[in-house]
Amino acid sequence: MGVVSCGTTMLDQGVFENIGAVTWDTTVKTSGFTAVSGNGYFCNTTSAAFTVTLPASPSAGDIVGIKDYANTADTNNITIGRNGSNIQGEAINFVINTEGRSVILVYVDGTKGWLVTSASQASNISSPQFITATGGTIAIVCTDYKIHTFTGPGTFCVSNAGNACGSNTVDYMVIAGGGAGGSDGGSTSGGGGGAGGYRESSGAASGCYSTSPLGSCVSALPVTVTGYPIAVGGGAPASPKTGTCLNSPGTDSSFSTIISAGGGGGGNNTPAIPVPTRLAGAGGSGGGAPYYGPAVGGAGNTPPVSPPQGNNGGNGQTGPGGAYGSGGGGGASAVGANGTTSAGGDGGNGVANSITGSSVTRAGGGGGAGWISGPPTSAGAGGSGGGGDGGVDGGGAGNAGTVNTGGGGGGAAGNPSGFLGGNGGSGIVVIRYKFQ
Repeated sequence: MGVVSCGTTMLDQGVFENIGAVTWDTTVKTSGFTAVSGNGYFCNTTSAAFTVTLPASPSAGDIVGIKDYANTADTNNITIGRNGSNIQGEAINFVINTEGRSVILVYVDGTKGWLVTSASQASNISSPQFITATGGTIAIVCTDYKIHTFTGPGTFCVSNAGNACGSNTVDYMVIAGGGAGGSDGGSTSGGGGGAGGYRESSGAASGCYSTSPLGSCVSALPVTVTGYPIAVGGGAPASPKTGTCLNSPGTDSSFSTIISAGGGGGGNNTPAIPVPTRLAGAGGSGGGAPYYGPAVGGAGNTPPVSPPQGNNGGNGQTGPGGAYGSGGGGGASAVGANGTTSAGGDGGNGVANSITGSSVTRAGGGGGAGWISGPPTSAGAGGSGGGGDGGVDGGGAGNAGTVNTGGGGGGAAGNPSGFLGGNGGSGIVVIRYKFQ
């Protein structure tokens, strides 16, 4: 039998051939396929990543070669599907994620399975690692994704930060507490509370769900092995109707670098109160204004972030004959409506996403109250997404925002006086990632 001289090492030609030369298939592959032993394949992932599935039930000495044809494996990876056998002794698929890389795999036995040999090193391919974490209420959705839901304070504890081949970023939705509706300060009407600030990522890290327009092009967050404190903002309680009442804002929610601001409180109307304390409040979304001047809605997206976390509250309106309508609170997708001489303004609508596995609308503004010295005006409706309806003359307490939506409370109206605005709805934090 012939031999090949290689420096001072003598390699038996027959043995060399037995452990594997591959015949390269020059028909370039552009989509997933099952490899045949003895063949090498040029894989072009320019258009999309795909999987090369290794042969089923391999025998010792079977060999497969794989080469990144277009130098795109760093952006569109080539997954090596194990097809029931180990790779490098692990029962897991491997991934080529380096530009221009090639690997040759030889099947050895049932313990190690396929081993990387010859021109490449085992380090040229990566074993996918996935995020592992605890905290909040955990559920599995869409088979491969976990969600952690926080309706109160807690910690998102990451024990494995994963890697790019598996997962190392998380999607999120962070909603602050809603502002309270303005209280009746003496036969008057209050503005609707603003929704809590609403912030979310695009869903790119954990797929399989719909986001609102506010998540468009917003990057997922990378994680490290650490504990991330979670704050969930409470909905604001309505201010009393005394001469010292203030607009009542919701509380901030936060996760990592993401902070959503509490919703602005709806304005109160008591003439005896100094003007700065009865104005509509600014916040994630702004509170609606009372009709008693200056009747300007509170500013939303305060402090400013991009995309904006909320919208302005509506203005108040004073009409002839004692007809008054207070503004609605701002919502995540729309400004609060202005009050009119026949109705309180509606709260701004919220937005929907399905990060928890089903579509839910959240962060609607509270409706403004309506009041008239005669037949009552109509109350403003709460915005979709948990906003509370406003009250009407003759016994008009505001309705509360819905819990865990960040909805604003409805404004109160009274003749006689004595009614409180609705409490704001509490916020929520949801974190989602690929776990397998």
